[in-house]
Amino acid sequence: MSTRKLILWALLCGVLILAAGSAKLFQTSQKPVEVQLLALGDSVTLGDMTVSVTALRDTADRTLVDVTMVGVAEAQAMDGWKMLAAGEVSDPVMLPVGAGTECTLTKLAETLTCTVAFPVSEGTRTVAYIRAGEQRQWATAP
Repeated sequence: MSTRKLILWALLCGVLILAAGSAKLFQTSQKPVEVQLLALGDSVTLGDMTVSVTALRDTADRTLVDVTMVGVAEAQAMDGWKMLAAGEVSDPVMLPVGAGTECTLTKLAETLTCTVAFPVSEGTRTVAYIRAGEQRQWATAP
C-alpha cells in the first residue's frame, strides 16, 4: 500500500472518530441531570422498599444514621447504604455495642427502625440508598 493511501485512511479514521465523539457529546448534553436531595425524615420508595433517614449522630469512632425501612420480606437491611463525606464514599461498618438497633433482615409490611454505622466523618455528609437500579440521597447538616 502506498504512503498516500495510508495517509488518506488515517485522515478518514480521524474524521470518523471526531464525528463519533461529537455525536456522543451532543447526546449527553441533551439529558439534564437532576440530583434530588431529600431532607431528614423524608420517605421515598425505591423498587419495592420504602426507606427514610430519620437522624444522624456522631460518636467518637462512628457516624450513626437512624433509618426506617418497610416493604420487602427477608432483605438484608444493610445492603445499599452509602455515605459521601469529605469527597469519599464509604460503606457501612460494624455497629458498636449499645449504639442502636442493628439492621438485620426486613419483614414484609413491618417497619424496621435501625441504625447504620459509618466511619467517623466531618463536614457535610450525604447518605445514599441504592436499590432496584435507583438511588436517593439525604442531605445532612454538618
